[in-house]
Formats: sequence, C-alpha cells, structure tokens
Amino acid sequence: MILATAGHVDHGKTTLLHALTGVDADTLKEEKSRGLTIEPGFIYPTTASGAELGFIDVPGHERFVHNMLSGVAGVDGALLIIACDDGVMPQTREHLAILTLLSIPIVAVVLTKTDLASDEQILARQREAEALGEGAPVFSVCARQATGVEALSIWLERRAGEWQTRPAPGRFRHAIDRAFSKKGAGVVVTGTVVDGRVEQGDSLWLLPREIRVRVRGLRRQNQPAEAAHRGDRCALNLAGIERESLKRGDWLVDAPEPPASSQRIDVMLKLLPTLERDALHWTPVHIHMGAAHLTGRLGLLEAPTLALGGQALAQLTLDQPMHACCGDRFVIRSQSADETLGGGRVLDPWPPRRGARRPERLAYLTTLQAALAAGAAEREDGFAPTLKALAAPQPGGISLDELSSTLNRGVERLAAQAKAQGLTLLRAASESRAFDPIHLEALARTLIEALETFHAESPSEVGMERDRLRRWVAPGWNVALFRRWLEGLIASKSVDAQGPFIKSPHHQVALDEADQALSQTLLPLLANQFDPPRVRDLAQAYHLDEPRVREVLHANARLGRLFQLRKDHFYPPETLAQLSEIIERLACEHGAIRAADYRDRTGVGRKLAIAQLEFFDQVGYTRRVRDARQLRQPGMWH
Repeated sequence: MILATAGHVDHGKTTLLHALTGVDADTLKEEKSRGLTIEPGFIYPTTASGAELGFIDVPGHERFVHNMLSGVAGVDGALLIIACDDGVMPQTREHLAILTLLSIPIVAVVLTKTDLASDEQILARQREAEALGEGAPVFSVCARQATGVEALSIWLERRAGEWQTRPAPGRFRHAIDRAFSKKGAGVVVTGTVVDGRVEQGDSLWLLPREIRVRVRGLRRQNQPAEAAHRGDRCALNLAGIERESLKRGDWLVDAPEPPASSQRIDVMLKLLPTLERDALHWTPVHIHMGAAHLTGRLGLLEAPTLALGGQALAQLTLDQPMHACCGDRFVIRSQSADETLGGGRVLDPWPPRRGARRPERLAYLTTLQAALAAGAAEREDGFAPTLKALAAPQPGGISLDELSSTLNRGVERLAAQAKAQGLTLLRAASESRAFDPIHLEALARTLIEALETFHAESPSEVGMERDRLRRWVAPGWNVALFRRWLEGLIASKSVDAQGPFIKSPHHQVALDEADQALSQTLLPLLANQFDPPRVRDLAQAYHLDEPRVREVLHANARLGRLFQLRKDHFYPPETLAQLSEIIERLACEHGAIRAADYRDRTGVGRKLAIAQLEFFDQVGYTRRVRDARQLRQPGMWH
C-alpha cells in the first residue's frame, strides 16, 4: 500500500513520516536548508508483520503544487495532515480537491502539532477533520514528542496487511517521475506502475519519443524484484537509452508498436465549485496527468461555458504531444498555475480532426464515460458491453486497433469480447474492425442494389471492378477489409465474381452465334502469350475484317473473358494470372516490384511492361509508390 501525504505547508508532513519511519524524506540540500519540501520524497519502512507499506512525502507550498501532483499520481491513498494550531488552510483544501479529482481516497486524517494547541482547538480540529475526511479515522499526534505516533503506526501496518492489490487488466504502463544515471548500473527511472506487469528483460517503448528500451533490472518498493505490478513504486534500470533522452512525465509502455502520442485529448471535465467564475471555451490551462506537466487550451464541446461545479465533455489541446489512455485521470490549473480549476478522466486520446461536436461523436464519448463510471477500466472484461454500444451507431464499425491503444487492451482480447457481444469481426492484414450485424446487412443490400443499377445502365458489361464498387458503396473502407467482406458475400452466393469484376448472380451477357463462332477462332490465338497479337495483327494474319475483330474482342471483354490493357491489345484472364504470379514473386523477393525487374522476368519490352503494371494499378492489385509498386491485394488473380 502506497500512501501520499497531503496538506498545507509547514503542517508537519515530513516530520510525521520521520517519526513513523525514522527516515527523513527531504534529501535535497535546499530542502534541508530551508526546512521546506520541494520534490516528492519516498520512504519504504520495514514493518513487523511484513506488510508492504510505502510513503510519498509531497510538497505543501503553493509554488510546488506541480511537484505534489507528480508525487500523488497512482498512489493507493492519502494521509491528510492538518496542524492543530493552524487548522484547515488554503493548500489543505487545494490538496483535498486534487485528491478528489484524482479519485485518491483519504485513508486517515492526522492532526499534528497537538502540543501547540489547546484542548478546545484540538476538539474543533477533530470536528473539521471528520467533515473533511468523509468517514476516515482521525488521529491526533505530536511527532516531535512521539505522542500518538505508535497508535497511528499500528493502525497503518494493519491496514497495509488488509490492502488488496488492485487488478491490472491492461498492458504495462509506467509514469516516469525521476530519471538519473547510477554508477555501475547506468540509466535508472522511477515512477508508479499505472497498469499491467513488467519483468526483467522486457522490451518497452519510451513515449512520446518512441524509443525502444530494455529492462536490465528493477526494484519494487526499494527492494530488488523480478517483477512489478500495477500500483507499485518501481525503479527500472534501462538499456538502449541515454539519460539526456528522459524527463519527468515520459511513459514506458508495453506494446507491439509504439502507441502514437497526441496533442488533442477528449475528456470528461469536472469544474470545482469553489472557483470565482465559470470556465470559458479556449481558456489557457496547465495540465497535469501522470507525472507530466504541460500547457495547453481547454476546449468545451457542449457549450461555450461550464458552470462552477459542472461536468461536461471537453477537448484538451496540448502544446506538446503526450501519451494517454482512456481512464487516465488529470487535473487542470489556471494559466498562472496558482489555482486548481478542475479535473477528470481521459475518454479518447486520439480524437478525429473534424466533427468534434457532432451528435454521434458526443454520443461516442458519452458511452466511454458511462463505461468508466461503471468501473470498466478496473476489470478484465470491463469494456466488453461498451464495444457493442460503441458499434451500434457506427455504420462503418469500430476499429479494434485504435481501441486497443485507447483502452490499453490487446486487440485479440477485444476481438474475443466483441465476438461474445454478437458483433461481426472483419480482419485484414492492416486492420481489425467490429460491426453491428445490422449495418453489414444494410451495406450488403446497398451493394446489391448498386450492382442492379449498374447492370440496368450497362447491360453489356459483365460487372463492376472491385475497387470501383468499394468507392461506390463503402468509400471510407480499407481496400483489404472491403475485399475480405466481399469474399463472404461471394461465398454466400449473394454476388458472383468473374476475374476482377463483381456482378449479380442472375446477370448474364451472351454473344450471338456469329460472335460466338468468331470468338472460338480468336481467343485461342491470344492465349499463353505475354505479348499477344493486337487487333490489326489478327485481322491481317487471318484475313479478317479489322473492325469486326475489334467488335468481337470488345464483346468478350464485356463478358470478362478478355481484358484490354491498352488500345486494341487484349489479354485472357489466365495470362494475367500468370503475370500476377510473377508480380507476387518479385514482391516476395525484393519487397517491391520495379519495372526493370518485371520487364526482365517477363521478357517483354519496357513500354509493354509499363502498360501491364499500370493495368494492375488501375484494377487495385498494385499501387505505385515513387519508382516502384507495392502489392495491394495479393491473390486477386489466382
């Protein structure tokens, strides 16, 4: 159990911890000379019962509230310290407000300096403490004379023994509040494990710099350990990074790829009721999240103002990029950093650039807020019902890859939960999405209607090319994902595929007897050649009418039996399949398809090689990237 002290400056927080543990938390020379805590101090006493107990001594002076905020990030609870001679003071109330905003419970209220107060004053302070502590026990002590210290120590040790470790359903995240170099060890960072578990040898990402590091060793609660879990104070010895690349407020996270940092974060904000004025849209603010301290602007999403004590959806626009996840708690302070304004929880750390106030967007954020209010972030399957609620109003489905970063859950775990909630999963190499089946059924009807319209307007055409169809009915979809969904429609015989064309099952384009007879002569002449004869060559070689040859070949192209790569140059689909195999082999060997390599492999001239590659670009099989091509739809022609 890790506890932070909270309270006004000079109310005896450091002195109390020294009396409880025998350790002075003030280690800086300036702190000792001024008798003032500036940076958070950390103490891990040995208890008789073996219960794990740690203390974080935070500054009480108003000028060091930003240091206090970095110290309390992720603690299990707080000791609210009130001096009997002074009573409740401004920083007492501000610290209490901060603890409330961060949902850090008051474990106990400790009245200090009882030797400087009369019995009447002590009684009055006890009544104040009972009101502020909301049911937390109240202890009266004189740390200098050790009066009452033993009773408090016994109670804290017993409470630590009863403390239940918080569940850690997400991937490892560590908020860095200190970084230094240690002789013989190298770079060391300390902070609180916000989520998950870490072990020696793990590879992590440093954010927002996106640097890969390795854990060489770790200490948990100031003791050597093999692993650390959510809620632990943890020191990590890192390899792969220099001290100069680290600063307070950075994060270490476990993820396959580095989660993107953001300068815009959608949040649910609660304004303190004790302020002098309402909050206005685009107010400059200081933002404290984890151990980070940044500046930015407060954007209100539901109204131009937010009343005192009110709660509303908002967007924080940061001056620097920062890592965050749904559920992270934050505090905002005034532009001059002398007043705490409010705080809340992160809903979406990667909001869309446009449409922040659209009704469907606000509904999306409200759904996330309801999930957090119900404790979803604390449970392994806490967000499962939320997935269904998020997908219900989204015709384009929800991206499980984006939600994986937003919610700090693995994609596979989210996919299993989405499936259990009755959602339909579509997965391609680059994306996983979950859909409400109702939306996919509606999209299938739209696609079938689009094909019917196309057939009515172009009865001589065999069907629509896949990518053209995607742009018509699902323009926002990923190409590979659309193809995967289309495969399901083809398998269910809702539509038919003929080469790269998609058509209605009942649509047929037939040739008359004369055209069919000439086709039986011409088509074999085009087969098994990477450079088949052109219309003029066929007409001259076989003494045929050139316009007639052209007409019949075009008719076969409309049936999907041939494809025209350039004027009067037709290819059977079997030949294109052979060329596509060459393309895929080149992509496998070199990672990309270059025109010169393709020309050499096929044996055709450069102009024809370019024409063939451009055809594959047009039908969505490949994509040109500078002077090479990348595969878009492997296996399309097989």
